[in-house]
Amino acid sequence: MVEAKGLSSDQINFIKKYTEEQFDKSILPALQDYIRIPNLSRNYDPEWSTNGKLEECAEFLLEWAKKQNLKGSKAEIIKEKGRTPLIFIEVDGTSKDAETVLLYGHFDKQPWMTGWREGLGPITPVIEGDKLFGRGGADDGYALFGCVHAIKTLQEQGIPHPRCVIFIEGDEESGSIDLAFYFDLLSQRIGTPKLLFCLDSGCGDYERLYITNTLRGVYLATLNIKILNEGVHSGDASGVVADTFRILRILLDRLEDSKTGVVHRGFHVNIPGDRYKQAEDIAKIIGKDIQEKFPWVGGAKPVDEDPLVTYLNRIWRPQLAYVGVDGLPATSKAGNVLRPETNVRLSLRLPPTLSTKKAEALLKEILEKDPPYGAQVTLTGMGGGQGWNAPYNQKYLDDIVQSASMNFYGKESVYYGEGGSIPFIGMLNEKYPDAQFIVSGILGPFSNAHGPNESLDIPYTKKFLGCITQILAEVTPHFIKQ
Repeated sequence: MVEAKGLSSDQINFIKKYTEEQFDKSILPALQDYIRIPNLSRNYDPEWSTNGKLEECAEFLLEWAKKQNLKGSKAEIIKEKGRTPLIFIEVDGTSKDAETVLLYGHFDKQPWMTGWREGLGPITPVIEGDKLFGRGGADDGYALFGCVHAIKTLQEQGIPHPRCVIFIEGDEESGSIDLAFYFDLLSQRIGTPKLLFCLDSGCGDYERLYITNTLRGVYLATLNIKILNEGVHSGDASGVVADTFRILRILLDRLEDSKTGVVHRGFHVNIPGDRYKQAEDIAKIIGKDIQEKFPWVGGAKPVDEDPLVTYLNRIWRPQLAYVGVDGLPATSKAGNVLRPETNVRLSLRLPPTLSTKKAEALLKEILEKDPPYGAQVTLTGMGGGQGWNAPYNQKYLDDIVQSASMNFYGKESVYYGEGGSIPFIGMLNEKYPDAQFIVSGILGPFSNAHGPNESLDIPYTKKFLGCITQILAEVTPHFIKQ
């Protein structure tokens, strides 16, 4: 058994002071410059391979990282033909026998979306109070700065740290298409990590460190419904030809109960007893904040008022969203025409343990079989990512995480299920089955990643970087090759 002492109070106080200074002096201005770069992820930028925006952003981040002068580091951009750029940084461990920690983040961005408040914009960084507004700051631009800063802070104090590999991809918001390729390409340089840090998740509030222990899967498909070869006068055809929107409603009723929102039973799983107990604990901690964090219109209310039911709905039960529609004209341009077809993009969130292959087969059976009125019904653009139910970490790592949360937030850390999807986490779990995982992040209430008015909570982020720093330091004695 490894005997390891935690950091002293003087060392913790140095981390707090140094992080406060460096965040305000260096990280925050750089984050603002990062927000100004319009580097959309490939799925949302048809010119991504030629306009150089992803490369511009990667070069900006790499340049900042190099200026930190990490000892024993090698930092570069790796760009293979037809692939998005990757920022790859290797930092030698203090000991030549140090094991490897892999730290992950991404720098590509979601589309801008409409609805930004007056004075705010996706590529116009604005600080209001404790918030930094702008696309990508919290999801996930801060990650590179945080990883480099944590190592730099330890080196400034002469505190030992493990060998670190910082892996910042430019493709996450498009499904990490290139991730497996780069992991295979760099496998020898990466080595076999003992700990994987993913900094692309969220938190239930801004009062403690949250560690993600489950992630939902997701399955996407476009439901195409066609009954005519061309549009016709609605006065002539209605009552004779079924409207494709009504056919859509019939089909969706097979998949989801429109009155309750409950999805077809075939997509449900049994919730493990330990995860249910954790859900009960989380519901008591967060309470109605899990509902109140959304920008409701006046008079609106959640699907269920019970925080536990809400949490389980968000984490362990399948949920359906309709994220795009084709075939419907704008209301200002709509004529009295019975349209020939309707196409709807479905986003089906899956329980962490449900196979995406099973979901695909079931979705096709439910929606394509026996189409109403003999309409042409097809599913296209199908694909998704597997959910993740985390393995348990060793007790020493749990203790270190708890200590970090207490030191920087004054409250105990909690394990937390996240409603979003990070499909590659499951892939990495399979690739490195003996590794431990810390999946966490700063996306909390009103951070609104993927939507308008995305924001980063500055005080929470500073404390979060302090936690990363302490964890890296205190795992080091456990990560020495025997």
